[in-house]
Amino acid sequence: MPRSISKSLLITICVSSVVLVFTGLILFGIVSIPGVNASPARPVIIEGDGVHGPRNMVWVPTGEFLMGSDHKLAQPNERPAHKVRVHGFWMDRTHVTNAQFAAFVKATGYATTAERKPDWETLRVQLPPGTPRFPDSMLVPGAMVFTGTNRQVNLSDYSQWWAFVPGANWRHPQGPDSNIEGKDNHPVVQVSYEDVLAYAKWANKRLPTEAEWEFAARGGLEQATYAWGDEFAPQGKIMANVWENKPRPFPVVSPKAGGAEGTSPVGTFPPNGYGLYDMTGNAWQWVADWYGADYFKQQAGHGVIDDPHGPDTSYDPDERGVPVNAPKRVTRGGSFLCNVDYCLSYRPSARRGTDPFNPMSHIGFRLVSDAPAPL
Repeated sequence: MPRSISKSLLITICVSSVVLVFTGLILFGIVSIPGVNASPARPVIIEGDGVHGPRNMVWVPTGEFLMGSDHKLAQPNERPAHKVRVHGFWMDRTHVTNAQFAAFVKATGYATTAERKPDWETLRVQLPPGTPRFPDSMLVPGAMVFTGTNRQVNLSDYSQWWAFVPGANWRHPQGPDSNIEGKDNHPVVQVSYEDVLAYAKWANKRLPTEAEWEFAARGGLEQATYAWGDEFAPQGKIMANVWENKPRPFPVVSPKAGGAEGTSPVGTFPPNGYGLYDMTGNAWQWVADWYGADYFKQQAGHGVIDDPHGPDTSYDPDERGVPVNAPKRVTRGGSFLCNVDYCLSYRPSARRGTDPFNPMSHIGFRLVSDAPAPL
């Protein structure tokens, strides 16, 4: 080295080199420092092909994340955000479709909950104590259907836009006069938790836990408001099948005001970071856990929780007229009915409890597999 280079200059050159290297590591997401919001590397999408991983499923890697949300939009049952770790699994790229469910029914002859006469004991536990037994004439096959209203109404009473419709089931999601012709690639709806377990057993898969579902829905975006980022409609682009209030105020479905169009074909909107479609919007999704309105509060402050499987029993003090301990399973993701004025559940942290024997016209599912990790 030439003697003309002073000791102080040499130190400056060395320090500058270290700073440049460290800055490069930050930019490439290899290291991070507090206060520097480096963009994380986008997850690598790995799709099974039937040989290396199950067909039509994508790999969700082992990871640690903040489950729930403290965002201003978050409901009390989503709070507080708390640390959770899940281990890798395969997940269906899309909701289970009408065509896939039809194949299951054809192979097994299975009759869904909505196609069978209701059992009084499963109804009774969802009703106030002392409710008289319904007469047999009322216990007929059918399911809950979104009927909407012909005018704007107070949104405090959902019975104004939902009704039990005899003859409604997965083949006739809006009632006996409806059908699924031409909708093979739409999510199957009007399936109960019991129906989903039967399908999962046939398919050699299982329902995701609530933690697995939320981790997958986030697609690698830590605490983003939506599955695609923090902006609802980036560059004006709608990213999920939800109810848009401006042209049609919820829950109005009159010809003049327009109304919910129902489910859309799976894969209509862009996938998230793991290659999963419609993790929010389109149709709610059953997950494995019992629903506890206060479960996240119970989990907070316990460090990183490894693969949680939910509470042992249900607890929901928020639904009027239903016992607080009535059986409920978690549903996630929202649906085509979710909107800014009433639901806002097209967010990865949004959650609710649903009667496991209550199929509805906006609830579907997707499954996961514990097949070996990709090589």
